[in-house]
Amino acid sequence: MTTHPNIPPVDVSHQTEPLIDELKQAITGVLETRQFVLGEDVAAFEKEIAAYLGVEHAVGLNSGTDALTLALHAMDIGPGDEVITSPFTFYGTVEPISLRGATPVFADIDPATFNLDAESVREAITPRTRAILPVDLYGQGPDLYALLQLAREHDLYLIEDACQAIGGEYDGSKLGTLGDAGAFSFYPTKNLGCAGDGGLMVTPHADVAERVRHLRNHAQVSRGWHEELGYNSRLDGIQAAVLRVRLKHLDAWNTDRQRVAARYSELLADTPGVSTPVVQQKCRHVFHQYTIRIADGRRDQVKEHMAAAGVGSMIYYPHPMHQLPMYRDHARPLPEAEKATDEVLSLPIWPGLEDESILRVVEALKSAME
Repeated sequence: MTTHPNIPPVDVSHQTEPLIDELKQAITGVLETRQFVLGEDVAAFEKEIAAYLGVEHAVGLNSGTDALTLALHAMDIGPGDEVITSPFTFYGTVEPISLRGATPVFADIDPATFNLDAESVREAITPRTRAILPVDLYGQGPDLYALLQLAREHDLYLIEDACQAIGGEYDGSKLGTLGDAGAFSFYPTKNLGCAGDGGLMVTPHADVAERVRHLRNHAQVSRGWHEELGYNSRLDGIQAAVLRVRLKHLDAWNTDRQRVAARYSELLADTPGVSTPVVQQKCRHVFHQYTIRIADGRRDQVKEHMAAAGVGSMIYYPHPMHQLPMYRDHARPLPEAEKATDEVLSLPIWPGLEDESILRVVEALKSAME
């Protein structure tokens, strides 16, 4: 049994403890102004994050899931429509499509990056298709130019799920900003996390932004007057205040994630049975997760061996979306997504992860592979 402290899959204390006094001051400011929902901090955060991302419009919401749902609603996507997306993702990518009454259509993934494969998307387009919804998985995007070209050829929206990739880039542009809308999550374990739930929708379209702002507050036209169904999806003032403090450190944190990832890749190079992450040529990968493949059906055994050595790991994702009960009757086989769910393993990663811990993770992994 190990005598060392356990290494968890993620540790957010390194992004909190050094800023604790500044965070307390920011939260106290909200308590004093009593602008607990929306308010000045939310407006200021929307302005600051829009400048950081290089977008015209940013709307603070309750979650990344809501950001996708309200974007789809603002584009009038609903019953009878199809949205092509990835089967290899968190349920919160697909759920908004179904909540809107539309049909998710799954395309297969690129086995190197785990992201949507453009040719598989092309094969999935039908006359009912209204949008393509790619996921910037683990911290990097798919071939967005190819997906954008498909969207323009077929007069489709492109809505980016960038919930895992804030600060990442594709050919010099921030992920989440290349299409008609982008969705971000500020769940506490994300690269930019708040102290609870929070999300953001960005768009270059003023009408989409205006509609999402309207929908997030119960679609209220004036006090007590509503002409359609909306949502209760307002970003809290305290969460915005926390995000304003942390946003200033995001680039440094992402750079440190890249350091950790590079060290892992160096130490795991040529390890039999282990495939390290591939960084697409045009991408700045910000490594929300450092995800490897374990060959020969050994992934679960390796995970258990590492846990016994005091090293945590996670499986993102154990089930492809097209095999869930509500979708499996209508989905075609997607072999690359299905294979990935059996092989992926995410190693511990966070800004500030020390080299000693990285070495312990690698040692535990290599021991499990023997």
